[in-house]
Amino acid sequence: MPSEPHKITLTMDGVEVEAEEGQTLLEVARQAGISIPTLCYHPVLEPYGACRLCVVEVGRHGRSQIVTSCTMPAEEGQVVQTASPAVIKARRMVLALLLSRCPSVPLLQDLARQYGITEPPFAAEDPNEKCILCGLCVRTCHELVKAKVLNFADRGISRVVGPAFMEKTRDCIGCGACTIVCPTGAIEIVLEQAAIYQAKPLGPTSAIYVPTLQAVPRVPVIDTDSCIRFRQDARTGGKIADACGVCEALCETRAISFDQQDEVLDLNVGAVIVATGFADFDPHLSPQYSYGKSPNILTGMEFERLSNSSGPTGGQILTAEGVPPKSVAILHCVGSRDEHTNKHCSRVCCMYAMKQAHLVRDKTGADVFEFYMDIRAFGKGYEEFYERVQEEGVHFVRGKGAEVTVRSDGKLVVKGEDADIGRVVSVTVDMVILGTGMTPQPDATEVGHLFGLGCGNEGFFTEAHPKLRPVETNTDGVYLAGTCQGPRDIPDTVAHANAAAAEVIALLNRGEVTISPTTAFVVEDLCSGCRTCVDLCPYTAISFVIEEDGHGHARVNDALCKGCGTCAAACPAKAIVARHFTDAQIIAQIEGLFRARKAAQVTEG
Repeated sequence: MPSEPHKITLTMDGVEVEAEEGQTLLEVARQAGISIPTLCYHPVLEPYGACRLCVVEVGRHGRSQIVTSCTMPAEEGQVVQTASPAVIKARRMVLALLLSRCPSVPLLQDLARQYGITEPPFAAEDPNEKCILCGLCVRTCHELVKAKVLNFADRGISRVVGPAFMEKTRDCIGCGACTIVCPTGAIEIVLEQAAIYQAKPLGPTSAIYVPTLQAVPRVPVIDTDSCIRFRQDARTGGKIADACGVCEALCETRAISFDQQDEVLDLNVGAVIVATGFADFDPHLSPQYSYGKSPNILTGMEFERLSNSSGPTGGQILTAEGVPPKSVAILHCVGSRDEHTNKHCSRVCCMYAMKQAHLVRDKTGADVFEFYMDIRAFGKGYEEFYERVQEEGVHFVRGKGAEVTVRSDGKLVVKGEDADIGRVVSVTVDMVILGTGMTPQPDATEVGHLFGLGCGNEGFFTEAHPKLRPVETNTDGVYLAGTCQGPRDIPDTVAHANAAAAEVIALLNRGEVTISPTTAFVVEDLCSGCRTCVDLCPYTAISFVIEEDGHGHARVNDALCKGCGTCAAACPAKAIVARHFTDAQIIAQIEGLFRARKAAQVTEG
């Protein structure tokens, strides 16, 4: 067990406080709830004391001195004053110089006003200058990211921060760490705008995140494609394997491990529930909506992230220009009920479009136009919500949105037919939300082959019976749950999943399972080992086994076989027999029918 750190006692602003040996005065003050301003401190970087704003007055043995609290270690018996006249005077001088260098930085303006400085005492050479030369970005690039791109150059008033020779470099990985630690916003990452919107329309996501609020277990995961540590390791071929590690250093429970690897587990189970979900329709497949040509054209999913309190704007509904929209158009049935994309109805689009219209009206008061073909409010309380949204002032246009164009000034023009008045209408808006529908997962066919599942015309998995067995499949022990079987909303998905779970429990509690006697079997002496049946079996009930003598042959698993007869019909050696459906049995049945018919004719005659 590690030994307990040695405790020391000091006086801070007239109050005795306890600290751990090795802590700095700034850390002790923060633990005690005392605010000390600083512009160059970061908890995972070695203290530097560059900004000189965190100064305090330290007295000991009858002497006092002004020191930077981020570099001064706490010692037994110290008397610390964080707001003495000498400290205030020193901070005023520092802020006056900083404000003279960067007069347009809001953070410096606010700090200066707190100390009675309203105007910079000296004229600025560049009124738009933002860099205060604190060095946070340089130290982050060197100590954490280890890209060593940013450095100080020149001296005195000519000193600047930038890459070597102030030229572009390929060593920068675009991680953005420098922009995050910069206190004044002096650093920007410049990328091609089109690339940003195409890859992540609402900006980059964090490298550590909780997949969903309902995730089980609800723990964060690391995105190795975004994580600085993994990116540097991959970029340098393992030469830089210890970059960043901020999350590991700050995690109090020591729950971060960079050595974990993906694992493939082999489990013996008695049943499988397939719940692979759906894929959101890609609006690029409908170019008439101009998706990707403007950052203010969003899908329904992207708007959900935008309006969420944990989203990029903290829940505020803003355009890409950073202002609330004054008008918004919501287009229903994008990728649904369309001969050119998907013919099926996605069921959820009408209701989530109306929910988003409600959010826009509630948060911004903007005019909202909903272009729809039909409103399918089928669930409990749905029709009442439809009426509520109408009462809130949302404009419903009965007609599918036909086209979205982007004007040169960034405004969006939506055209569509208003069936109620019988003419084409157009509205100019600041934001367009595309009500994208549900589509099958792109690998649904592969998953279907794996579990012996069929897919319908729309591409979703097919259930055993749409009314009597909606969660079962034609493969015993395999059940469906949720939108992998077809579009449905959250209440229906929960009910569907509960039904699948109940079926699994019932199956596992039986103890013994009765299987159909109409299965196939292999006459091993006739099998040539061509494996035709193995590839053709839709239920993966046939395997190829090799005996001790080296002879291989097919073998049927009676528990999986459904007696469909595919293997028996396809076997070139006629080595597979379908029980109760042999040629002799079928011929006997046919002859029996003819005998019965002939006997009936004789009786009538």
